[in-house]
Amino acid sequence: MNTYLLLKWIHIISSVLLVGTGLGSAFYLFFINRSDNTPAIAEVSRLVVRADFWFTAPTVVIQPLTGLALVSIAGYSYTQPWLLWVYGLYALAGACWLPVVWLQIRMSRLASIAVQDNAPLPPQYWQYARYWEWLGYPAFLAMLIVFGLMVFKPSL
Repeated sequence: MNTYLLLKWIHIISSVLLVGTGLGSAFYLFFINRSDNTPAIAEVSRLVVRADFWFTAPTVVIQPLTGLALVSIAGYSYTQPWLLWVYGLYALAGACWLPVVWLQIRMSRLASIAVQDNAPLPPQYWQYARYWEWLGYPAFLAMLIVFGLMVFKPSL
């Protein structure tokens, strides 16, 4: 079996899981937050946290490991300008994602408590939701640019 192609397949599959899980989770949580349905918000936020731990967290590790291995096998310099941009943008996405995970956990707990108490979501939930959304935009844009850089490998 060709090691390069196996690593490339793992890299592509993990990138699809990373960005796909992020986009899917963001889609569902963004729209359920506009539903005024606290039990549904609690359930979706709980599942978003679960998806991050099951899918996103492993792929956050797999991506750089397979990517760096592919760079080495393909004979690219680790300091090519397009790769430096990839590293920076991946770090930016990660810097946004880490607080997003914390926010999602807090949002899920607040929504669960609201359901248990048969109460509306507290203002803190909505503040966290705004931060969560604001952090999601640059993270998602960074990953889209990373995809473009990996595909086109431009000479910058």
